[in-house]
Amino acid sequence: MGLYLVESSLKGIVSTKEELNQTTKSLQEKLAANNASLIELQVSKDFTRAFFIFEGEKRADFTDVLREFSIPVQLVKPVRLVGKDLEEVKKSNEVVNYLVEWNIPEDITMEQYLARKQKNSVHYQEVPEVKFSRTYVCEDMTKCLCFYDAPDEEAVKRARKAVQTPIDSITEILPNE
Repeated sequence: MGLYLVESSLKGIVSTKEELNQTTKSLQEKLAANNASLIELQVSKDFTRAFFIFEGEKRADFTDVLREFSIPVQLVKPVRLVGKDLEEVKKSNEVVNYLVEWNIPEDITMEQYLARKQKNSVHYQEVPEVKFSRTYVCEDMTKCLCFYDAPDEEAVKRARKAVQTPIDSITEILPNE
C-alpha cells in the first residue's frame, strides 16, 4: 500500500464544518469498499484548498471515489510521511492549524532532504510556541507539506527561519474537532 497526496478544492461542495464532517464520513465508507482509506484531510478555512492523504494500492481506488462525490482532483502524488509513524497519525487527533508548502529545489535528493531535516529540526526549540507535527514529502521530490500547531502565521515563519527552510505558501487550516 502506498500513501498519496491529493490536492483539491471543496469550495461549492461544502461550506460548513458539519458538511465537511458528513462528506468525510461518506468518503471513508466508500473508500473502504475500494480497499483504500483516508488517512487525513486538511482544509483551508475558506474551503478553497483541500489536502487529502490516502492509503491505497492504486490511484483509481481513491480518485474514482472523489469524482463520484464531484470533488475535483487537481494533483495526485505519491508521498512519504516524515516526522511521525503512520499508525500514530491514523490514531491521532492532534491539533494542526497551519500547513506550509515548500517546492523543493531540483538538486535535492530524498536522502539529502532527510539528513537536512534531522540536522535542523533541533532548532524548532528556539520557537517553543510552535509545535511541528509531520511532513509529507512527494516521492518525486517536487514539494513537501509541513503541518504545525502555532498561535499565528508569524510564529510559523519564525519556526521555518529557525530550521532554515523556505516557505512557498502558508495555509491556515480548519481546526480538527
